[in-house]
Amino acid sequence: MVRNDTQKHVKSREESMARIGFLGLGNMGLPMAANLAKAGHTVVGFDLAQAAQQAARAAGIEVVAAAANVLDGAETVVTMLPAGEHVRGVYLGTDGLLAKAAKGTLFIDCSTIDVASSREVHAAAEQAGQLMLDAPVSGGVAGAEGGTLTFMVGGADAAFTKGKPLFEIMGRNIVHAGGPGNGQAAKICNNMILGISMIAVSEAFSLGEKLGLDPKVFFDISSKASGSCWAMLNHLPVAGIVETSAANRGFKPGFAAAMMHKDLKLAQAAANHAGAATPLGAEAAALYTLFVNAGNGGLDYSAIIRLIAGKE
Repeated sequence: MVRNDTQKHVKSREESMARIGFLGLGNMGLPMAANLAKAGHTVVGFDLAQAAQQAARAAGIEVVAAAANVLDGAETVVTMLPAGEHVRGVYLGTDGLLAKAAKGTLFIDCSTIDVASSREVHAAAEQAGQLMLDAPVSGGVAGAEGGTLTFMVGGADAAFTKGKPLFEIMGRNIVHAGGPGNGQAAKICNNMILGISMIAVSEAFSLGEKLGLDPKVFFDISSKASGSCWAMLNHLPVAGIVETSAANRGFKPGFAAAMMHKDLKLAQAAANHAGAATPLGAEAAALYTLFVNAGNGGLDYSAIIRLIAGKE
């Protein structure tokens, strides 16, 4: 009896394993795909970079010769790509993934892109008889490696239900933000808050220093007062106070300034399209443009304090 139960359990587990295509095996995509493979799924991946291909093979991912080959036998395809133009190029048209996939394939786009492109791809997926989710992430490379990412997911309920078990392997917090494109909307609005907050924290601590305030004393006060915010508590841009701060390691990025710049520009594009007033978001985007254009895109986003404090 025990043997039969064990065999039944093994068979059930095998039946629950899926073949997953994964397109984009960079700093974020590779550990996400690797976690799916570690969970027992068969992951077939593609990336243009040879180094990414080699790393993927070492992580137990079957690497194929062309992007379209990730579709072969796949029930689900995950994409992690740089920008909206890449997502549109991969998904749309007669040679795109949506046209070539078997009907009912679930596509999960984890890229952070403009809302308009995301909704365009969603509409094309529906027309092609495919399931589609936009699911940008928060948590950085460490979150991708540890399987602790936050997923902000947009799309139909049925698609979300089908994709949720995979999200639970790659992440810890999975939130269904609503319909098509709402995952992207949540991501860029959230990061607009973060970018503005970091600039405010940088201004306050720079001013405090000029006024003779000890940064540690000021942190002890403000972190328990009305000025407290997530950016201060987790990424304070002053070394030696908050353990998780990039300032402790020379602003080696957890979340690069170039990525914050990208997200702030996406938020401004969405605001312009929607006719929304976001003056602080616009100012934050302008400051990060100055910072990144000065060659600082590879530093952590909290390094913006160098610009604010005039130490650039």
